[in-house]
Amino acid sequence: MFISTVNETVSRVEAVLDAAVQTIDITKRFGELTAVDRINLTIDAEEIFGLLGPNGAGKTTLIRMLTTVLQPTEGTAKVAGQDIRRSPNKVRQKIGVVSQAMTLDVELSAWENMELYAKYYDVRNPLRRERITELLEVVGLLDRADFAVGSFSGGMKRRLELVRSLVHRPRVLFLDEPTTGLDPQARIAVWDYLRKIHKEEKITIAITTHYLDEAEALCDRVAIVDYGKLMALGTPAELKRKVMGGDVVEAEFTSLPDEAFGALKDSDFTIQIKRRDSSLTLLVKHGAEAVPKIVELVNAKGGKISSITLREPTLDDVFLHFTGRSIREDTGVTRKRFVSSWEGMRR
Repeated sequence: MFISTVNETVSRVEAVLDAAVQTIDITKRFGELTAVDRINLTIDAEEIFGLLGPNGAGKTTLIRMLTTVLQPTEGTAKVAGQDIRRSPNKVRQKIGVVSQAMTLDVELSAWENMELYAKYYDVRNPLRRERITELLEVVGLLDRADFAVGSFSGGMKRRLELVRSLVHRPRVLFLDEPTTGLDPQARIAVWDYLRKIHKEEKITIAITTHYLDEAEALCDRVAIVDYGKLMALGTPAELKRKVMGGDVVEAEFTSLPDEAFGALKDSDFTIQIKRRDSSLTLLVKHGAEAVPKIVELVNAKGGKISSITLREPTLDDVFLHFTGRSIREDTGVTRKRFVSSWEGMRR
């Protein structure tokens, strides 16, 4: 028993030592607003890690602290083995950053943008030329190396920004909403290049996003962040399986008497339930068995179902579970309203 406990402790210590990023009670306040609230998390070396949450959740503020743009109000973090407070310059040497806003010089060529960045990080020739050639080829832009960036599409610019951030071989790459504003085809292309870069460069990627499909498609693990707090952490599959613990049924009703709703809410197969206008979303045990029971129960109480579907939980369902609202909903509505409306429906 003692040996087992010691081995577990050693494993945890080794995991921390090998971590690409480790935050310790990191907090950021702007006056009375707490944008990031005592977040503790570890990002493993060479994983793609996602920070998932709506706009205004605190994701970008956290990234700006990890990249030394902002000083934490409290707490700290280690990035690539360096403390962001004590050694910000050393942190900057070991990271790459792609911000949400485009930062390329559109009057310069793709090659010139790459070269300017490489010189900033003191990457010298002939390595500089070799590295720029290699990276532009990775994202299919080598034949456009001498074209002005202003002539590029949005997707091409994003690809160029991605490889520009790798020219000095960083250990950790931070991406803040990397596909915002791109069309669906360009988004998928960026995903493909991120997977390729991750595999070939063997670097850690930390990505912020409010796109559920992006988090599921790219990330080994996901941290759900809302109102500056870390709400959940795990692989997408773990979060959906362990946190939700059931299947999701969505039903549309021609009529749904209060008696029918109450019966569904109190049934032994319902874990959670949310009502919106003429529709219900239910988290249920054993979905295939629950669907006919739902139909039978509603009919018995005088209700009428127009359509019913069964599906596996999504990250949006997980987000709803922890925050009381869908990530797709309007975040301008106050938190109190969402939480109180959902909490009253939880079993």
